[in-house]
Amino acid sequence: MKKIICFGELLLRMSPALNRQWIHDASMPVYVGGAELNVATALAKWNAPIKYCSAIPDNYITREIIEELTEKTIDVSSIIFSGSKLGFYYLSQGADLKQGGVIYDRAYSSFWELKSGAINWDEILNDVNWFHFSAISPALNENVAAVCKEALQVASSKNITISVDLNYRARLWQYSKHPTEIMPALVEHCDVMMGNIWSANNLLGIDVDENIHDKKSKSAYLDHATVTAHAIMQQFPKCKTVAQTFRFDHENGIKYYAALNDARQQYVSKKFYTDTVADKIGSGDCFMAGLIFGLYNRLSLQHTINYAAAAAFGKLHEIGDTTSQTVEDVEKIMNA
Repeated sequence: MKKIICFGELLLRMSPALNRQWIHDASMPVYVGGAELNVATALAKWNAPIKYCSAIPDNYITREIIEELTEKTIDVSSIIFSGSKLGFYYLSQGADLKQGGVIYDRAYSSFWELKSGAINWDEILNDVNWFHFSAISPALNENVAAVCKEALQVASSKNITISVDLNYRARLWQYSKHPTEIMPALVEHCDVMMGNIWSANNLLGIDVDENIHDKKSKSAYLDHATVTAHAIMQQFPKCKTVAQTFRFDHENGIKYYAALNDARQQYVSKKFYTDTVADKIGSGDCFMAGLIFGLYNRLSLQHTINYAAAAAFGKLHEIGDTTSQTVEDVEKIMNA
């Protein structure tokens, strides 16, 4: 059976309880994740044939991680052992990656040090019919961006479906290139894109209405999503499906909905509300996994956006980077 492959950096999240509590307790939770691994983990949980490609050092910590991923039925045969450092990021408990509290420690990691030619993509993609990556990888440096382009060119030559998560992290784009100088040459290979109207602007230069928040209207956001989706599909003709999420603070919690556009129409999920959020990390990755799951299994586009949004909403109630939701769990949220 052909597999879905996710390519990206394996990261450890250090999650301290602030006000010096982590110092007094001499303890800090550590979560294994990374955007693409979070997608792979969710898909494996939903019994999709999944493999994961990254670069990590070879030591007892990474061997334990490999054992854990193997137990989750993720094919790890494409992981490259190189370099001497894992990537880390620090985020206090309850915080959001988009807030200022995130501290990245990814420079000179095994993945950061990847260069063109280091990975035999022709061999790795032999048993693959779907390739997924995110904008977080080319944000690291030009060499990693070149590795991504190399992978996409091979995947395109093999007629492999390609998806991208347009997740924008301003703190990662610290080298000499602006995202709009890098990302268009990558996403021109993509069949499926996920993001929102703001990430499309930051990464691809797609126009965004700077006054959209003043309209305070779901219909205005959805109309803008359609405009953005059509602009993406016009600029990048290979892309046939664009999904966009809308997650806003609501009182003490979150309100959430999503839209999926093809060339003909827009499909909108139900709107979700919650007053309690356990952990925001990985929710977008869970949405991406749900999107791939629906499209890979040829579910209807309406069912696909419903499933992806429900999975993302469910992840908000789980602590850690990855989800443990089953298909049945997600469907219960869909039908609630």
